[in-house]
Amino acid sequence: MNSASSGISTTVALTGLLPFIVLIAAMLSLPACLLLLRLYRRAVFSGMRSMAGDSVHQQQAVPQRRPPSCDLKILNLDGTSPNLVMADVDDAVRRATRGPWRLAAIYACAGIAYAVVMTAGWMLATKDTVVVWTKLSILFWTYFWPAVLAVLLVAGYDRLRRWQIVGAYFGIFTVLAALAIARNPDLGLLQLPLYWVLMNGAESVLLLTFLLRPIRAVGPFVLVFMLMVAIGSQTLLSIAASDDILLRRIAEFGFSFGLGASEIFFGMILVGIALFAALGWPLLRWIGRRYEAKKFSDQSITVDSLFLLFAVVQSIGLAFEGALWILTGLVAYAAWKIVTLLGFRLSRATYSPRTLLLLRVFRLGKRSEKLFDKLRKHWQSVGSISMIAGPDLVTTTVEPHEFLEFISGQLGRQFVTGETDLVRRIAAMDKAPDPDGRYRINECFCRADTWQMTMQRLAASSDAVLMDLRSFAPANQGCVYELGQLLDGVDLQRIVFLVDETTDRRFLESTLAHLWVQLSADSPNSDAAAPAARLFQIRQQSERALNSLLGHLLVSTPSSGA
Repeated sequence: MNSASSGISTTVALTGLLPFIVLIAAMLSLPACLLLLRLYRRAVFSGMRSMAGDSVHQQQAVPQRRPPSCDLKILNLDGTSPNLVMADVDDAVRRATRGPWRLAAIYACAGIAYAVVMTAGWMLATKDTVVVWTKLSILFWTYFWPAVLAVLLVAGYDRLRRWQIVGAYFGIFTVLAALAIARNPDLGLLQLPLYWVLMNGAESVLLLTFLLRPIRAVGPFVLVFMLMVAIGSQTLLSIAASDDILLRRIAEFGFSFGLGASEIFFGMILVGIALFAALGWPLLRWIGRRYEAKKFSDQSITVDSLFLLFAVVQSIGLAFEGALWILTGLVAYAAWKIVTLLGFRLSRATYSPRTLLLLRVFRLGKRSEKLFDKLRKHWQSVGSISMIAGPDLVTTTVEPHEFLEFISGQLGRQFVTGETDLVRRIAAMDKAPDPDGRYRINECFCRADTWQMTMQRLAASSDAVLMDLRSFAPANQGCVYELGQLLDGVDLQRIVFLVDETTDRRFLESTLAHLWVQLSADSPNSDAAAPAARLFQIRQQSERALNSLLGHLLVSTPSSGA
């Protein structure tokens, strides 16, 4: 009798309590993400407005001016500009454009391994000895869905491509379902789609929520912590419910303090939450340290979280066949991870990375996020991106260790404090690829009196500079300063200015002309034979336009990476 009761309680816990815990964690995580990112943005803004103090080196020397030998010309470019023919540039552009699809192929192969293990686990758990290829195909294709989400995450950089991927997946599922119904007319038209929804629907909605651009960077971390909290809220109650002696002692302890039954019940929940929250924080710190040690990238931890969630939830139904069958998902996840790591190792290539400095008008907001999201997917396959933290992308580019520093109240350590500190930070910038072959975003947090020297140093140490001047107008005096520093200190062949119909072109061209005649004597552009400011007109962020932009950014970056 006791054994039977234990078996029943275990099954109930796995098939009832576990989904409840995941649901509660998800419900808590979304508002927590939004609140924490709001507080993070506020903390960064506060730091940006403050002053570093006396540690900032003030340059006293006034540079000697010398009129340039030639007038500055404006070179207008767009997505229809002639293709570049330099072999090195073509190779770099190919790496940039194919990089996301290389990762997508690796994750798809790993998804096959995951789906095979889950399908085999289902067949073994249900003791289904009749092997029907249509049944196996539908099971496999249903379990393959997490790999489709992974492909969308790493390579679905525009709406058309995302719809093509999703359409291809459900097109194949429809064909398989039609063949299954043709073989077995007893199957209803909605039975197989309903089965798919039961297997993948809830976790897909959950993940799509946490992969929204505003919370994607921190969603997995908050969800892990909230899962720990939700598990803690039920663990002590479950243990006490299964042990009458322990439950009696807890009750007696509570009664001795004058607590009633409801107070003891909620007290047990709070104690469980506190204990597991205390365990969750070291877990997050450990993940942050692993990230800083380059054991994984920000993107790979998101994909890992995606597959792990599916592995847990999709195994819950197998617990009805026996408690141990819930481990099927973990075995499938291990198979997925092994194939992923093997794919990273086999696809690893050696080439010189390129460093891109991204400058922009901060008030672009959502438009800045959309372009950056597409650009980073490609450029991170060929090199790192440097940028100064601003209000438009501050929550999009937050890295795990930066977020954990904020949670622990130590975000101030991320800000540049002076010239010596800046030199140290630039020397320590991460320019090596992560295990998945992608390079990182190096974001500099600057105070009001350190951003100018930071911009100068970053420009000097970057292979290419992209300055997003959409919505540029006379009010953007910070951008005017940056334009002057770029013309004065960076070879024009390494710079591309991004413009569109919202750019005040008349003001931009007059500003460039005014700054051009004020070049210092040692400017790399003062003796240029045919100096030209390259203005790239972007109308639609299409794949063709993005490839053209990448080509113009890469055409002047040194192939040696020096």
